[in-house]
Amino acid sequence: MKFLIYISDFIIPLIIFYVVGYGILNKKNIYDDFVHGAADGLKTVVGILPTLVGLMVAVGILRASGLLEFIGNIIGQVTEYFAFPAQLVPLTIVKMFSSSAATGLVLDIFKEYGTDSRIGLITSIMMSCTETIFYTISIYYLSAKVKKTRYTLVGALITTLIGIIASVILAGVM
Repeated sequence: MKFLIYISDFIIPLIIFYVVGYGILNKKNIYDDFVHGAADGLKTVVGILPTLVGLMVAVGILRASGLLEFIGNIIGQVTEYFAFPAQLVPLTIVKMFSSSAATGLVLDIFKEYGTDSRIGLITSIMMSCTETIFYTISIYYLSAKVKKTRYTLVGALITTLIGIIASVILAGVM
């Protein structure tokens, strides 16, 4: 364990030195490339900011109104038959929109049920193997100006479902 901590302390500086060294060996102007990339990144952030604010406000409204818990209780009656706790349905819904808001729900779940409980284990595994579908799609497609998403949403929903199933199975095995 100490070995991993030691490596994690040095990994970022090593990556930076690698990039700088690679640039020097290839005779690239690293600083100009960095400034150009930072400027492009800032333009992207400004372009997607309204989408981010909209998603965060929507999730906040759902949480504050109690609608999220209401929907979670209704859907949870069905998910209990598949060994998926009803308490995690709101987390599943929120995670598809905002990882930050989902983290807040995760902390609430950990406080109420504990991190080593079955619900806590499912929560931990689910958070690591599911994606913020709508956030990711809106950000990437907005910045790339993609209009037709084709099967992206369906594929993302299927993989999220598989991640949820895997989290239930893995938490049951542990």
